[in-house]
Amino acid sequence: MISGLQKMTLLDFPGKVACTVFLQGCNYRCPFCHNSPLLPSKGEILMAQEEFLEFLKKRQGLLEGVCVSGGEPTLQPGLETLLDGIKALGFAVKLDTTGSRPQVLKHLAARGLLDYVAMDVKNSPSRYGQTIGLENPKLDAVEESLAFLIGGDLPHELRTTLVEPLHDETSITEMGRWLGNLVPGRKPKQLFLQSFVDRDTVIYEGLCAPVPKTIEHYAEILGEFVENVTIRNK
Repeated sequence: MISGLQKMTLLDFPGKVACTVFLQGCNYRCPFCHNSPLLPSKGEILMAQEEFLEFLKKRQGLLEGVCVSGGEPTLQPGLETLLDGIKALGFAVKLDTTGSRPQVLKHLAARGLLDYVAMDVKNSPSRYGQTIGLENPKLDAVEESLAFLIGGDLPHELRTTLVEPLHDETSITEMGRWLGNLVPGRKPKQLFLQSFVDRDTVIYEGLCAPVPKTIEHYAEILGEFVENVTIRNK
């Protein structure tokens, strides 16, 4: 289940010193994914849940939170049990998700197991399939997760990794209109734009990030539809 661990991060959980745990398995095949070894449902297991909780016990007073990432963590049948264990030790939980399993997201939130959610918004609806590596995906689940976050009070952020040739002015404008109209009368509060960074674990070769001037232009476009648009790793 647990296939990776970053023992300390000051960046992944806003306002908290945290660690990041990576869970195996993903239902997307994004061409620009950095964590391609985590995509298969079965992979190399770094540690059992009990071992991870023992690690956390030794970090009480040093760490404040745990980022649960992947892959797609909501695919894991043991996720709720893991979060129960993390919360029992007094740590805050941040969940990284694609939003592809809204019922899991809502259930975990209702149980008070989530303190912060970071949801990926991959692209405009018309180019979503190309961006997640799937043909003709149904976006009902993604839209349900987005509406839940935008329309609710759970602290969260939306984030988009910008990649050429997957994003352009047309797709960014369409994405902005989509996000801005999901919940009538309520704009998304926070969207982070982050540049694609090539690594040897990326699935496809030949991808690159837009130049900074282009990213700034995208931020201006999205600012019409989102309250706060922030460029990360500027």
